[in-house]
Amino acid sequence: MSIVIHHNPDCGTSRNVLAIIEASGETPTVIEYLETGWTRPQLLGLFAAADLTPRTVLRTSRSPAEELGLLDPSVSDEALLSAMLEHPVLVNRPIVCSPKGVRLCRPSELVLDLLDRLPPGPMTKEDGSPLIDAQGNRVS
Repeated sequence: MSIVIHHNPDCGTSRNVLAIIEASGETPTVIEYLETGWTRPQLLGLFAAADLTPRTVLRTSRSPAEELGLLDPSVSDEALLSAMLEHPVLVNRPIVCSPKGVRLCRPSELVLDLLDRLPPGPMTKEDGSPLIDAQGNRVS
């Protein structure tokens, strides 16, 4: 199995994670989920594999979550899941699948645990914060 990233190219964290994966020598399968959408089995599988719930993956900023009334804690996981199927942007990203596991990679350095090898250093995130030092060690 290769690495799969559920990616939003407009998101800095998602771009950082993709760059880290590629710098490690991997060629991931990139799924732009805002274009492809989600299926119920796909989301349920990702959430189960990453030990997440619809509530923990709900994107609350720059999404229609508030307007849709999804921020109320009484909203069921089933209602959240249905909303995510209708509005893919409600799923926080990026979600990365690798032979080492599935993880919501926020912050972006969480992807390092899913890679067979670290990217060569030095490497920084888009915002300039260090990720890998010149000796190839994790900074975070």
